[in-house]
Amino acid sequence: MDKALKDHIEYLLCVKIDAIRSISGGDISKAYLLETDSERFFCKVNHKETASAMFQVEKKGLEAIAKTKTISVPQVLLCDPLEKGGYLLMDYIEPKRATANDMELLGHRLAALHGLSESNMFGWEDDNFIGSVPQRNKKHTDWSKFYVAERLWPQLQLAVNEKRLKSNEIPSEERLIESCKNLFPEVKPSLLHGDLWGGNYLISKENIPYLIDPAVYFGHHEVDIAMTRLFGGFDASFYGAYTEHFPRVDGEKVRTEIYQLYYLLVHLNLFGSSYYGSVKAILNRYF
Repeated sequence: MDKALKDHIEYLLCVKIDAIRSISGGDISKAYLLETDSERFFCKVNHKETASAMFQVEKKGLEAIAKTKTISVPQVLLCDPLEKGGYLLMDYIEPKRATANDMELLGHRLAALHGLSESNMFGWEDDNFIGSVPQRNKKHTDWSKFYVAERLWPQLQLAVNEKRLKSNEIPSEERLIESCKNLFPEVKPSLLHGDLWGGNYLISKENIPYLIDPAVYFGHHEVDIAMTRLFGGFDASFYGAYTEHFPRVDGEKVRTEIYQLYYLLVHLNLFGSSYYGSVKAILNRYF
């Protein structure tokens, strides 16, 4: 972290930062632990052109989750543009290794978040990002149309443009919608984290589950669960607690793969051909 940003944060918060340490913060931004004599802060810094917009919608997402009073998120303290890029400053939550009891509580709290229906539309008031990839959130009343138009189709088009997929390997938008309509049940909008892999939750030293790095929107609650199953990091106690509130519905296994397709497409577009086989298998199986 450069001295100008350190001085800027000290000025705005009226604190003296005694130590700055680079810590793990994901693949997209640099992350720092800032320490004063009595407080600790977590700061993400990114110098890309899209960074300020990315952090602003992340801030809005964290605040939207916090507003539900169902599950904890770090408090955002500052979110400003830099001459190049931007930064996001939050409370630092010291993590610990999760126990089965912690994961059970995470399952209950996530279900509480999903159980609040504050919208009759699918989508969000702002477009945001999934990782560093833009994520469209135009509102729809029909879940299948939203999921295809705002999730699958943009990523499929990007994959073709980036030569990750050939144009003859992807179904038409109409075919995608028709298949989803046949496979999706009637869905009630839930506020989703939107990118719930194992690196986007933590358990604090006080045994409190937190969500971090959201890509929020209103969608089918099974989307978050599908993402938890894609790369692991969630145990049986988590799923047992969650299903007390949202019992599994027939066809969930199929829908899980279709919901995972979105995340696999994002990874294909971000990281390349190692995800091609998984994407192609799901496309062939259902579309």
